[in-house]
Amino acid sequence: MPTDHVLYETHSHTPLCKHAVGSPSEYAEVARARGLRGLFVTCHNPMPDGFASHVRMSPQQIDEYVALVDETREACGDDVDVRLGLEADFFPGYERWVEDQLNALPFHYVLGSVHPQLPEYKHQFWQDDPRENQQVYFDFLAEAAETRLFDCLAHPDLIKNQTPCAWRPAEIMPIICRALDRIAATGVAMELNTSGAMKVVSEMNPFPGMLAEMCAREIPVTLGADAHEPDRVADRFESGLELLASVGYREVSVFFERRRQAISIDEALGTLRKLPLAS
Repeated sequence: MPTDHVLYETHSHTPLCKHAVGSPSEYAEVARARGLRGLFVTCHNPMPDGFASHVRMSPQQIDEYVALVDETREACGDDVDVRLGLEADFFPGYERWVEDQLNALPFHYVLGSVHPQLPEYKHQFWQDDPRENQQVYFDFLAEAAETRLFDCLAHPDLIKNQTPCAWRPAEIMPIICRALDRIAATGVAMELNTSGAMKVVSEMNPFPGMLAEMCAREIPVTLGADAHEPDRVADRFESGLELLASVGYREVSVFFERRRQAISIDEALGTLRKLPLAS
């Protein structure tokens, strides 16, 4: 593996989650073509009782998932460093299930996610007032960090795409800052997720003002494309790194064996390659 390759795609999925396409080996090939050092496979974690079963693997498929990642790592050899990760839901009442799951397998990296679009979430927590929904979401984000179950919080302003008509960042910022104070106290990282540029509110998750507040609190940041198809690996990474630098970040983080390491943004920007044009 070339020593000048430093970046990883830290957020990618597999068809086991029922809403992604392409094998991990296809994702790894795009990672190689983009000049990345490696790929973290972070498919949605199994949950009990049929919880959001339409968008995740079943508990019976976790061994299949681990084997799939292992096979991909062995096939890629030194060309692409493929690592086992997981995107695990935070949902009040399921903390013990997630803890036992994470302790049972040798994950390198665990993303914690609050998914306000799920039917179970809306059934239990959704209210008529969109501002209340926003506050509940950011409270849960802080609670997720305080469990210490996760290495990083994924797409941490996802609620804006469920309440777009009532999304006013300047007005909600005091609520966000209170959540960020709690998150900063835990040492848990937060993600800049480039896929937000394709969502209802067309900007990366989180928005620049929130990123700046994260930086001011010295919250570590990771970079991921949330790839659900191979060609989205490292999508908009150049723009993401430039955005991070513009708000004051100098490093992005990556996790190995659940331990954080830092990568220089300046160094990373010089290693990315454009995908070749299709013939």
